[in-house]
Amino acid sequence: GRAADKLFSLSGLFAVRKPKGPTSAAVLNLLKERLLAEAGVQTNGNKRNQVLKIGHGGTLDSAATGVLVVGIGKGTKMLGTMLAGSKKYTAIGMLGKATDTLDATGKVTEEKPYDQVTKGDLENVLQKFTGDIMQVPPLYSALKKDGERLSTLMKRGEAVEAKPARPVRVYSLSLQQFQPPLFTLDVECGGGFYVRSLVNDIGKELSTCATVQELTRTKQGPFTLEEHALHEDKWTIDEIAQSLERCTALLPGGPSRKKLKTEHPGETAVICE
Repeated sequence: GRAADKLFSLSGLFAVRKPKGPTSAAVLNLLKERLLAEAGVQTNGNKRNQVLKIGHGGTLDSAATGVLVVGIGKGTKMLGTMLAGSKKYTAIGMLGKATDTLDATGKVTEEKPYDQVTKGDLENVLQKFTGDIMQVPPLYSALKKDGERLSTLMKRGEAVEAKPARPVRVYSLSLQQFQPPLFTLDVECGGGFYVRSLVNDIGKELSTCATVQELTRTKQGPFTLEEHALHEDKWTIDEIAQSLERCTALLPGGPSRKKLKTEHPGETAVICE
């Protein structure tokens, strides 16, 4: 039908607003199911289902919300640029507690006093985490060991060694609010950066501990949460077609047919076909 023809002709990059709870892959699958259902395409063994290429460029934690860049059609070839590009986050951290996941979803592994920490202390520490720095990725992450995600291995109770520290870039880092034990940060960073690791490291630097309570990606590449990210009620063929038109102007050039390298091996665009 006409709707199916329109769906399969869509190509490019757009952004959706990821809600709190589901994984990025689950959001992508839901989006795909909605579009195929609207187009009237049966998914049970239908070969045409295989033609709809859709993927996301950069995993957000399950507990995180915000911009998730999606590629459709030939746009999936452009997702590598999203991985390497800059991203902006707003993070609410909590002093005095550490968890195994480095966020509020994990088990508390340590508690320390934080009364001695002042706003000035926190602002001074942020300078140490700006620019080109070394960072150890979290154990609960999408990074892989022997083809399996570290987070999957951890949940099975297997012993997992931390990945070695690697170079990452922080373009800007500022304190927006300080109401102990909570503090709010705005971060702009490059590819391969983990805000959970940043907050954990800040806690250690302040001689206490800290964990992420809330995390929102407010921008990825040229896509912003307020201007470009489609709410779930806008996950329709027509809305996405309009969004693709608007977003084309944001992007440099067309999709490359070469495999795009990201800054960090193990960080991949997720494409379901």
